[in-house]
Amino acid sequence: MIALKKGIQPFFVFILMFGATALLFTGTPVVHSVDAFSAPESFSELAESARPGVVNIRTVKTIKGGSPVFRHFFGKPFGGNRNPFDEFFGPFKGDGPQRDFKQRSLGSGFLIDSDGFIVTNNHVIEDADQIKVILADDKEFDAELVGRDPKTDLALIRIKGAKSLKPLELGNSEDLKVGTWVVAIGSPFGLEQTVTAGIVSAKGRIIGSGPYDDFIQTDASINPGNSGGPLLNMDGEVVGINTAIIASGQGIGFAIPINMAKGIINQLMDKGEVTRGWLGVGIQDLNPELAEYYGLKAEKGVLVTQVFEGDPADKAGIKVNDIILFVDDKGVSTGRELSAMIANTPVGYKTKIDLIRDGKKKTLSVTLAKRDDDKKIVATQSRDNDELGIEVTDLDSDIARRFGIDGKENGVLVTDVKDDGLAQAADVRRGDIIKEINRTVVKDRNDFVKLMKKNRDSETIQLLVKRRNAGYLVVKIERK
Repeated sequence: MIALKKGIQPFFVFILMFGATALLFTGTPVVHSVDAFSAPESFSELAESARPGVVNIRTVKTIKGGSPVFRHFFGKPFGGNRNPFDEFFGPFKGDGPQRDFKQRSLGSGFLIDSDGFIVTNNHVIEDADQIKVILADDKEFDAELVGRDPKTDLALIRIKGAKSLKPLELGNSEDLKVGTWVVAIGSPFGLEQTVTAGIVSAKGRIIGSGPYDDFIQTDASINPGNSGGPLLNMDGEVVGINTAIIASGQGIGFAIPINMAKGIINQLMDKGEVTRGWLGVGIQDLNPELAEYYGLKAEKGVLVTQVFEGDPADKAGIKVNDIILFVDDKGVSTGRELSAMIANTPVGYKTKIDLIRDGKKKTLSVTLAKRDDDKKIVATQSRDNDELGIEVTDLDSDIARRFGIDGKENGVLVTDVKDDGLAQAADVRRGDIIKEINRTVVKDRNDFVKLMKKNRDSETIQLLVKRRNAGYLVVKIERK
């Protein structure tokens, strides 16, 4: 189970629980109380029918030069002298050479067909030398790894020779509503076939585990060892895969929506790996200022901040500052939503993109390429005094290196902001790249000078700036 340790909100610190629960782990499960007036009369029928499809997974992995808490992986990730794992395993004994350590861990999974295919979490089986599956009838089988997808923490394994398997039905997580009852089955703390119930607390949770976060949050008791087990609706259908918890055990758990998992499971079954669609753009969510700047009535759509040369978007004619509204007639509200849509679209598929450019609607057809996760995304980035109290310059290699910018981007770079100037009052910052002035593109320093002269009598100057680690921003400078 991935455990989340509370820190400064809204950030979480992830703690990998060794592929699930190491057998050396001890602890007490959280007891979940159920309101008798609102709970279903009984979960027994659902639990009885679902249990044959839930499995216990035991793995063995070799930790080279390690010990139950191996130095290379953990060290002191939070600084200071305290290792947060000491409370579970005890501190290192001595500084001498460490022998190889056979780590035994526990997790959960569930059958998806009668041929022995089992879905679980990637972190349950990752780097395992041996994977064993124990069925509900206590029969034990060796399992083989079919494929895994670390980015979504999903894995597919298979057992052979088992008869009369009873796979679980996959449901529709889109239909799942906040406040509805769900049931989790798994092996928390090694206690096999444990059933807990709760409600869906939220959907679409982003917890920082990866680029495709879209978790179901539930208060059904989920503890280390539940990793990979099913989250079921009241019809006994799998609507999620239990994956993460809050480390302090406050009854907050997270599950991967089954709708997101279905396509990945199919790819793992067919090819043993996952390929994702690639559009080839840098993107940013719209905020109220950007929406107003581009004349949009609502903050719907995603701003294109970068187009990678030679990639699908470039070939199709998508440009920087385009606002993507629909993909294959499905509305797009956030960059994460767009990324998920594209990633889940087959490579080579010709997708329809509806966008707004300079206030006008356009429709383009884009043939998606294969996403290369090792692809280096080179950000393209870019002197003069004026009444605003800033100095700007064209970008060249020396200037770019000085300000930690890569590439050759149109625009001018703010190299200095004068104290008590109009620009400082508006929060223009050193290192900002000015892309537009009052909705007119700034290609270089000459453009900047001309546009400042053109807007000499304007009471308000709007700067579209690109700021490192913040993306595109609209800065309003009011002349007093």
